[in-house]
This record gives sequence, C-alpha cells and structure tokens, in this order.
Amino acid sequence: MTGWTRTGHRLAQRGITQAFAIVGLFVLSACSPIHIASRTIDFGFGGSSQPTANQTMTPLTTAGPGQVFGRGPVQVALLLPLTGNAGLASVGQSMANGSRLAMAFIEANPNIAENTTITLRDTGGTVAGATSATQAALASGAKLILGPLRGDSVTAAGAAARAAGVPLIGFSNNPGAAGPGVYLLSVLPDMEMKRALSYVKAKGRRGVAGAFPSSAYGQALQTAFRQQAVQAGLSPSAVYTFSGASEVSQVVSQALPLIKKGLIDTLFIPDRATAPAFGAQLAQAGVSPADVQIVGSADWEGDTTIAATPSLSGALYPAVDPAGMAAIRADYQARFNSQPHALATIAYTATILANVNTLSLANPPYNPMLMTTPTGFNGRDGVFRFLSNGRSEYALALMQVGAGGASRLEGPKL
Repeated sequence: MTGWTRTGHRLAQRGITQAFAIVGLFVLSACSPIHIASRTIDFGFGGSSQPTANQTMTPLTTAGPGQVFGRGPVQVALLLPLTGNAGLASVGQSMANGSRLAMAFIEANPNIAENTTITLRDTGGTVAGATSATQAALASGAKLILGPLRGDSVTAAGAAARAAGVPLIGFSNNPGAAGPGVYLLSVLPDMEMKRALSYVKAKGRRGVAGAFPSSAYGQALQTAFRQQAVQAGLSPSAVYTFSGASEVSQVVSQALPLIKKGLIDTLFIPDRATAPAFGAQLAQAGVSPADVQIVGSADWEGDTTIAATPSLSGALYPAVDPAGMAAIRADYQARFNSQPHALATIAYTATILANVNTLSLANPPYNPMLMTTPTGFNGRDGVFRFLSNGRSEYALALMQVGAGGASRLEGPKL
C-alpha cells in the first residue's frame, strides 16, 4: 500500500497531493447541532470572525496525550504527523491548528453542545508511528479516530481500529486505504474524473484521452479515468503512461496523429508537475485550445506555475470552491500567526463532524448507518458523503485557467 495523500503545493513525495476547501455557512439551532436542508445534513459553521486577544492560540509544535482540546464526554483521537519529515510535519501542524480552530468555534457557540474531547497524537509520519498512536488512542478509550494523513498510515491505523470496533476517518486521497469503518474525508480520483468527464461530454466532446504518471497516484487516476469514462458512455481514444518529464514529448508525439484526425479532442493531464511541459509541447506542435481541451486535476488548484503557463490558458480542472478557506483564513492567521495549509479545512470539518449530536451521542457512536447516510453532510469543505466502502464523494466545481489565475467555470456538483 502506497502512502500518497494530498498535502498542497510542495511535495514530500510525488504521491502527495493537494486538498481543498469550500464553505458551508450554516448556523445551528438551539436544540440540535444539525439542520436538514435539501435533505443534506448541515453541521454548523458560521462565518469567520476576528478573534480577540485572549482568543490567540499558540501553534502546536509537538504531540502527545497531554495535548487535549475540548471538554465533551466522547473521546476522539486526532492522529497527525507533527515530527519527522519536515513537509509532512508542517501539514500536520496546520491541520492540528484547524482542528483547534473548529473546537474553539464549538466552545464559543452557545447553540452547539460540546460533545467531544480531542486528544492529539503524533504519528511521526510513519506507519509504525501511526500504528502506535492508534493503539494508544484505543487504550485511552477513543470512540472515533481522525487521521492519519498518508495512505499507508491510514491502512495500518484502520486495521487496528477496525479490530477494536472503532471507526476511523482518514485524510488520505488513496482510495485503496478505505474500507468498511475506515472512511476517507478527501477528494478521491473517481470524483475528479467523474466531474470532469461529465462536463466535457455535456459540451459535445467525445474523443477523450489521458496521460498519467507511472506512480501509485498516477495509476489510481488512470483507473478512475477509464472507469468513469465508461460510466459516462465514453470510450477513451488513448491512454498513455510516462515515468517523468523527459517522456512528455514522446507522449505528445504519439497523440499528435490522433489529434490531427480529430480522434482526440480532450486530453487529461492531471499530473501537476508535468502539466506545463505538456502544454508547451502541445503548443510547439501547433495544437491550439480550440483543437484539444486540456483537463487537469484538483492538484492544480493554487499552482502558480500552471497559472503562469500561457499554453495552459483555457485548461479545466475539478476542485472545490475556495470559499471555505477564505472563510477561516483571517481567523487562522490571527490565532496562529501563520498561513493555513489547504488541508486545515478538512481537519476543521472532521472536528465539527465528530461533535455532531446524532453521531457522537448515538449508541453506538459513529455507527455505519449514520456515517453513510446517502443524503450526506455539508461541511467546511462542501457537500460530501461517505459510502459503505469507506470512500467519499464530494461536490466539485470546475475551474478554468486564465490570466492571473483560475476562475470558477461551473459551480459544485456531485
């Protein structure tokens, strides 16, 4: 099992990619921590507010069972990498801060019951560390585990949690890490491909093709592309695999005859690192945006190099709306004196979700029937739902690359 997961614009390894934020601004009623609106459970968030001086929090730098926040009766463990690989640790610390921010919102809102106490535990970014942290959480009576971050760590932690009958919500976007009782709160390749393929089909395009890196992440994207193309009633004209940027020109050369014949009118190039090279090679070969619609992935969101690449102007990619991050950014900066990582909103959502009355106070808490309600939830990261196989589905928007960055082309849809 590989350990890739989204961690933003800088990679700890090639399999690590970005996640997203989209807002759900719903206020809770005095009698319940959820609303039912349009058959979707909205758990409360409220807008960003400027903290007062006594609300400032010290950023977390280490982990241990002494780091506890919240005052509720239900014990929840938050497993994140806070030491070890510097890139992962930075992401983990930002996510921990996002969780603390959510708990502060719960504590400050008189209409929300404080049901949970969260204990933060360091995984060190390793499988062994995740396993040890899980065992410690279970021994201390955790009823729910949030995290870890990497796919291999989620797999190991999930196995231990499942054996103890405790559900786990991991943060990896590796679909192979999911399973019954092991949920992934992340945007998975299937949803990215489904959203983008549905859009291009609706626009009359039929000659879809894709180029994918030969990494575990690339293989997952390729599998999702093939499967979702079939679901959309499309038959891929070609699927290419490459090992690195040095092979981009070779892929373009192979695709060029099909492009000239009109058999390829849409090319999926989800790999963020090589997307500019693909754009440049296509432009050099005389392929214009009118000839081929380029489609990227959610990993493109916020990438300054892609935004500054003229040959990628007009390219599309699925993502969640950035409004959720915008709603918490000022509060986060004021409290922690730093910029939030993109995954901070996912930790925020997980913390609020864990506190929901109907989940945390159920018997047993967080049981599968409630966790997998088909109507889903509307959180800081938008509308999502967990499936019985542990995977999640998110409502994604379509973004378009243009001068000065990306703009929203079409709103979120499941």
